[in-house]
Amino acid sequence: MADYETVNISIDRHIAHVKLNRPEKANALNEIAWQELRDVFEYLDVKEEVRVVILSGEGKHFCSGIDLSLLSGIAKPDETCGARLREKLRAQILNLQSSVSSIEKCSKPVLAAISGGCIGAGLDIVSACDMRYASDNAFFTIKEIDNGMVADLGTMQRLPKLIPEGIMREMAFTGKNIFAQEAEKIGLVNKYFDNKERLMAAVFEIATSIASKSPTSIRGTKHILNFSRDHSIADGLNYVATWNAAMLLSEDLNEAFQAKTDKREAVFRN
Repeated sequence: MADYETVNISIDRHIAHVKLNRPEKANALNEIAWQELRDVFEYLDVKEEVRVVILSGEGKHFCSGIDLSLLSGIAKPDETCGARLREKLRAQILNLQSSVSSIEKCSKPVLAAISGGCIGAGLDIVSACDMRYASDNAFFTIKEIDNGMVADLGTMQRLPKLIPEGIMREMAFTGKNIFAQEAEKIGLVNKYFDNKERLMAAVFEIATSIASKSPTSIRGTKHILNFSRDHSIADGLNYVATWNAAMLLSEDLNEAFQAKTDKREAVFRN
């Protein structure tokens, strides 16, 4: 595992804890951070020891969005040809999108533990996670509208799948803050907690429960959930029938039934 400049990662008892680590910049994402975020989740995707991932931020805020240094670089292009300039800009946007999508594509469930600000690109990131939990000081903002921009890294596409579309559109058009209590009410977060300590304790407890399950079943469940979200019910049913025809008869299935017979906890290999 490489050393990272903007991200901390630890692995213990099948749980990977990824921390955005630029607290002095409120975990704003510069060019290095975007690359490292993708590298980390691509690494965790294939790391057999890891069964579940927790994503949080060091310091006061989860993430304050894109670092201004990255935006200023985009605003000062070195290309004079309009077509080539826009081709390069599109490639830059797609590259940033791929960093966010690496979280969704990671075969392991990703639990976001959010304290403080979750702003702009921070909201893009947590929208790509499987579950979201917050401390009572958390707030969520689609900030791009206040910067004269259209959010383009996934919030517009993923958030309407998570919360009522009218509320999402209000956030997108106004840039208003959604605080933890309302975030729980609208389904943006599963639950919020009194403080960061209780938040982290609860998220680790959930992650520990997930890590105790069959790894092949957990990975398969995430894959099927994502496929079903993006397809019709009929397509989803047909696909999961094919999936289970290939994957159902497994070592993990045998272990689960044997453990019930023996009245013990099932133990699964990676």
